[in-house]
Amino acid sequence: MDGPFNAAVLIVSTTAAKDPSADASATVLREVLMQDGGGRWDVVDERIVSDNVFDIQRNIMLWADGPNAVNLIITTGGTGFSVADVTPEAVAPMIHKSAPGLIHAMLSASLSVTPFAMMSRPTAGVRNKTLIVTLPGSPKGAKENLQAIIKTLPHACLQAGGANSRALHAGGVKKLEADAGIDRSPAQASTSSHQHHHGHSHGHGHGHGPGHSHGHGSLQRFTTPSSANSSHLSNDFSQGPTRRYRESPYPMLSVDDALALVLEHSPEPHTELVKVDENIVGMVLADDIKAKENVPAFRASIVDGYAVVVPKDGSVKGAFPVTGVSHAAPGEIPPLNEGEIARITTGAPLPPGANAVIMVEDTTLKTMTEDGKEEKDVEIQADGVTDGANVREIGSDIAQGSVILKKGEQISAVGGEIGLLAAVGVAEAQVYRRPVVGVLSTGDEIVDYHRPGGLKLGEVRDTNRITLISAAKEWGFPVIDLGIASDKPGSLEETLRAGLREADVLITTGGVSMGELDLLKPTLERSLGGTIHFGRVAMKPGKPTTFATIPVKDNAGQRVSKAVFSLPGNPASALVTFHLFVLPSLHKQSGVSPVGLPRVPVTLAHEFHVDARPEFHRVVVTIGQDGLLTASSTGGQRSSKVGSLRSANALLCLPGGGGKLEKGSKVNALLMNAVRGG
Repeated sequence: MDGPFNAAVLIVSTTAAKDPSADASATVLREVLMQDGGGRWDVVDERIVSDNVFDIQRNIMLWADGPNAVNLIITTGGTGFSVADVTPEAVAPMIHKSAPGLIHAMLSASLSVTPFAMMSRPTAGVRNKTLIVTLPGSPKGAKENLQAIIKTLPHACLQAGGANSRALHAGGVKKLEADAGIDRSPAQASTSSHQHHHGHSHGHGHGHGPGHSHGHGSLQRFTTPSSANSSHLSNDFSQGPTRRYRESPYPMLSVDDALALVLEHSPEPHTELVKVDENIVGMVLADDIKAKENVPAFRASIVDGYAVVVPKDGSVKGAFPVTGVSHAAPGEIPPLNEGEIARITTGAPLPPGANAVIMVEDTTLKTMTEDGKEEKDVEIQADGVTDGANVREIGSDIAQGSVILKKGEQISAVGGEIGLLAAVGVAEAQVYRRPVVGVLSTGDEIVDYHRPGGLKLGEVRDTNRITLISAAKEWGFPVIDLGIASDKPGSLEETLRAGLREADVLITTGGVSMGELDLLKPTLERSLGGTIHFGRVAMKPGKPTTFATIPVKDNAGQRVSKAVFSLPGNPASALVTFHLFVLPSLHKQSGVSPVGLPRVPVTLAHEFHVDARPEFHRVVVTIGQDGLLTASSTGGQRSSKVGSLRSANALLCLPGGGGKLEKGSKVNALLMNAVRGG
């Protein structure tokens, strides 16, 4: 498909909605689409709505959600700071894939004209297969913004519509630009090329020494590694770099063997009594829960109608006086005698003496009170009515004393468990306590990510700490920020001891490789008396991942063991190994089963190259209309590349051994987040 493309224009203006002649933007946008768009656009619909979120969203769904969806939706107006400006708030929640590049291009074009363009709040992205772009309300601003992106929009619409991406990009960027009618001077091309290279080449590794190089090429080993001797302790840093090991003393374990050690040596869960409120979400029950009360606690109507006393023959016929009313609200209800009826609402208790309910649909109004506001007599024509008709019996939903939730069940925020506990009067529950997680970054070169000013030579912003803190919190665990420890033995030991006093599990990043300043392992073993259960794992990324346990005294003076995970400093390695090793330990310690990320089979959306080591490749897993899960790579997988985790919702479990896996192959993936729609 090379055009024409269908476009729809939405003018967002309360003024223009009242007087269409007040709008001048639509004509300008049609001209840009026709002239600057190279005749490739057909405006198939154009509407005006007021500054109202519902009206904006209703029209976007009309154009983007049906079988005849348009390729492009352009809105104009409502993108400023005015109280009435709500277009971004209406459009942003509807977008499935954001397009920050288009936003940047539009803002850059406007800022070159006036600094007040920074007051604009454009939004852009894809909904289903339709590209949506919001433009300013002024004709001049709308024109400038659309002109800035118009030549790239056909390509964007083709991709959004599901065209073959490989075929689209055949021939490279220059061909794409030529096809789009983009003419760049050599100077511009040179500048752009430099910026592109620069923006994709700088990693943010936090490791120390050659095991965590900040360089961008593949690591090169020129000798054959020797066999590790597990009888050695880690380096003795007091002996200086001349006495350090040239090979790691830790054997290389498989991922499965390393995970088995994590689960074997992670502490067992502890129980605590907690209140049943929103803070219980995510916790696991340590005991069965029994209902303290019947639900319902009284005989209740399941319909709107009239409570009756059923005679022995089951015939309820004739006109009956309405002697009472029973609503769902609590209160005194007069008893009911045979030959009388009481109006009743769904869920309300039956009056004393009543034993059935007749639906309002089975009645007719016979007479009313003089003021016409109340029913006086109602006629019923019903045969075969039985005791208990349309009545919910006491304890019919939940019987007092019955087990409503079992030991080991996890309380979710969406499954109704909290509501179930509340319904039967359970105010407290015995649960497994969630371990407190302490997160620490190490390294003299690490600086806080929010520190103002530029970086000095050799400095690296600390992305790992905030990332791991966020990940632990997302999984429901309380977190303590332990800051940054320097590469000094005494300082590191002091920080670790402080962390062990406050937290149940410590996570550190950096300092676990073979450099002279990699002090984590020596400090854990030699200074804290810990046991390192593994110090190397045959995986990519995350080879130097280290797991240890440290003996400490708890607040009661009892000696306990606490888990320490020393993760690599490279950002991708740190987050991948958190999900592979730390999360299963946290799950075990909080009673969650099964532990770790859920594993699902997926189909490869394209060819994947296989490394010599087993690799956990960052991917986006989507579900197609056929119900099958498909995995697509997030791009370059270098362990220092923060961008490889952007938008990833799964880790693809690629086997080692080299070679490649063809498109369509079946592979397992570990889900880190919700699966997206295709």
